[in-house]
Amino acid sequence: MRGVDKKLNFLYSSDQLRIKRLTRAICLLTHDPWKTGRLFIFMTDKHTEKVSFQNLGIFENLLSHLNKIGYHSPTPIQQKAIPIGARGEDIIGIAQTGTGKTLAFSIPMMQQISVQKGMGLILLPTRELAQQVEETIQKVGKPFGLRSAILIGGASMRPQIDALRRRPHIIIATPGRLIDHMEQKTLSLDEVKVLVLDEADRMLDMGFEPQIKRILTHVPKERQTMLFSATMPAKISQIANTYMRKPLRIEVAPQGTTAERVEQEMFIVAKEDKTRLLDKILTEYKGAVLVFSRTKHGAKKISRSIAHMGHTTAEIHSNKSLAQRKSALDGFKSGKYRVLVATDIASRGIDVSNIELVLNFDLPDQIEDYVHRIGRTGRAGKKGKAISFATPDQKRDIRAIETLIRARIPVSPIPDLPMHRPVEHTIDHEYDRGRFQRSHYRSDRSSGYRKQQAFDRPKDTSAHTQKERVYRYKDVRNKPESLETPSTNHTHHKKPYNPSRSRFPKHRSRKPGF
Repeated sequence: MRGVDKKLNFLYSSDQLRIKRLTRAICLLTHDPWKTGRLFIFMTDKHTEKVSFQNLGIFENLLSHLNKIGYHSPTPIQQKAIPIGARGEDIIGIAQTGTGKTLAFSIPMMQQISVQKGMGLILLPTRELAQQVEETIQKVGKPFGLRSAILIGGASMRPQIDALRRRPHIIIATPGRLIDHMEQKTLSLDEVKVLVLDEADRMLDMGFEPQIKRILTHVPKERQTMLFSATMPAKISQIANTYMRKPLRIEVAPQGTTAERVEQEMFIVAKEDKTRLLDKILTEYKGAVLVFSRTKHGAKKISRSIAHMGHTTAEIHSNKSLAQRKSALDGFKSGKYRVLVATDIASRGIDVSNIELVLNFDLPDQIEDYVHRIGRTGRAGKKGKAISFATPDQKRDIRAIETLIRARIPVSPIPDLPMHRPVEHTIDHEYDRGRFQRSHYRSDRSSGYRKQQAFDRPKDTSAHTQKERVYRYKDVRNKPESLETPSTNHTHHKKPYNPSRSRFPKHRSRKPGF
């Protein structure tokens, strides 16, 4: 036992009780596959006993505050990552979604910057995930005077600049907006002591690799770097070899592992019957439902159909502004909306604990996103349900998902579907008003006439929106017969076109003054 304790003294103390728990766990120690000289730890959490935060190297005042706000026992990734991160070690953590990775890197970061008097930087792929991380950090560190700044796209730059002037301890940012502040000289990364890349694989999939490499070249080399995600592709190894100092890789569960308490089900259904099957499922489940669509246009169409079924619904996708996305997510958390329709921007890190069902209306383009999608349910030890729709020509995608999660997804027969509900055509008045005001007057020189589009709202609000196109003719001689004579209310008398009159007047040379 003494030899084991000496070999793992960077992770565990010499306490005999903890050594006894360690021997009962399933551990595998091999050399790091990236040949960095560090150990690779793989540990399953099925047979580990629950422990508290007391023996993880957390400061006493922070430990008492964690107990006060309801954090009593750590999750497996927190139990293994916090002691290593608290000593300033580089970490690559792989854990299934919904296991508390945010707290696993937040606590070591707060302790390191309190000792080194530097700044922490957290990079995330989406705005929603950044807002969630910022809420967690404020919840844990605000009583100790911790200042944080959130830099995300879609928000005004002025409040972010004001927050940076207050010299925050931790900056939570998306790569694009962080680059904007760096280019405008409103932010310097010279004082960064701890860097966290959360959902690193997702950032690479979204095309943030050039931005991440640019940011990594601006932060100091003497820093602590931590990467966390549910999956870890080969591109991460390149970043680890180049920008990290002998990282220690921790896998609480193998890549692609889904939550154990999530029951999965698959329906092979024709594309035209998906909406009817969705109607059937929404009547069987009474709790909160998260529906994933492959495209933003599909999400809007699905949301309109669900609203016609009589359910309260909201949608989140890239066409929505930051305020609209935040309002939809807050309404879904509070119960204002029963169904939330989203694209894959909501599949990473959105922490809503009361989701009863996750429904994949479309299978994801990236099979790794399947793990993150169904991880939105069954969080915090609760049971969850995940249902996926697949068309008959997607059997290859189903096999790829089953290979990733190393499990068979049961396929259920199609139940008796309800009658098709025709969706009435609705008009977004706010969208149409802005669109027609911007295009109130347009000219088309190639066709020889000017076109004016006027938008008139009817006095009767129950009537459909009237859209009137009024064409004003420029060339009287070549007037097309299909156009009606414009109304006198919109017609302006103009001189007839004179072909002898040049559009470009001749140059008039100035006469000399003598």
